Amino acid sequence: MRLVLFPVLRLQSAVALLAAMLVLAITPAGAQTQKPTPKPAPAPAHPAAPVAPPVPAPLLPSQGIDNSPAIEGGDAAYGAYQRGLYMRAFKEATARAEAGRDPAAETLLGELYAHGLGVPYNGAKAAEWYARAAQDGSLQATFALGMMNLIGDGIPRDLNKAADLFAQAANKGHTSAAYNLGLLYMQGEAMPQDFAAAAKWFKVAADGNVPDAEYALAVLLREGNGVPKNDAASVKLMAAASAQNHVTAQVEYAILLFNGQGVPKDEAAAARLFRKAALAGNAIAQNRYARILSAGRGAKQDKVMASAWHLIAKSKGLGDPYLDQIVESLSPADRKKAAEIARKWEAP
Repeated sequence: MRLVLFPVLRLQSAVALLAAMLVLAITPAGAQTQKPTPKPAPAPAHPAAPVAPPVPAPLLPSQGIDNSPAIEGGDAAYGAYQRGLYMRAFKEATARAEAGRDPAAETLLGELYAHGLGVPYNGAKAAEWYARAAQDGSLQATFALGMMNLIGDGIPRDLNKAADLFAQAANKGHTSAAYNLGLLYMQGEAMPQDFAAAAKWFKVAADGNVPDAEYALAVLLREGNGVPKNDAASVKLMAAASAQNHVTAQVEYAILLFNGQGVPKDEAAAARLFRKAALAGNAIAQNRYARILSAGRGAKQDKVMASAWHLIAKSKGLGDPYLDQIVESLSPADRKKAAEIARKWEAP
């Protein structure tokens, strides 16, 4: 059998931009190989149940970088926080914050109130401390306050203020803020949609090794949206995001590896990436890995495991008539085995 994998992606909306609709087709061994057409194929008469594509998400404060000034002689408050001694951290940080301007301590107080650690959750107090820390120079607090405004966590949602705070932090080198600012430009809700501006900020974040930004910029470069089309740069960024365990990037990069598109063809490496993303819970990867196992390309043929992965993906809404046939071709004992493997995976 000849196994052909190709992505289908169109930038008709902000969500479609980052959602890789990945298609895998199997053709008989003598059939003519056709290039993937840039236009989506017509929907079948009885389409499979749709799968919700991964939606780009903003990076949360815990994923950001704390650029607050260092405290000479160590930091007892943060040390206690890292050890889970939240009450001690709260007392140490409060004493320092009350003694004068201390952006690190003020940021920590914001974190404690924002997550209810050592003190009851209080969004308003968290925002108050983050604002004070931001004014005193903490980029992490600026970013965290931007997130609170973006989500409406403990304070009224204000996308314009979130964008302003992200811009303040991004302009001073906060890469997570740069990625989030790029998302706002791409979505066009807080400001006019501007893919060129989105690409600019994604690049800032990608240069700081933020995997979400590497993936987002890779898609823009591949489509030539907001930036000149550059397949080589796109592949390089997709590989970088994949190496940092960005699951959607792993799926897309696996397709490139399998087809030898922009990279040396390596079906075994593609199969390993599909399996890794499948184990991470990605339904598309589970479906693609099932097809690889069913055909024995890049991995040893194993129709029982192919059926199990298919059943797992199908339970998430990703049906596949071809793999249904693989399941039906099994003996009753093997069908039962595949179903049991799938049930164990799905069990809480």
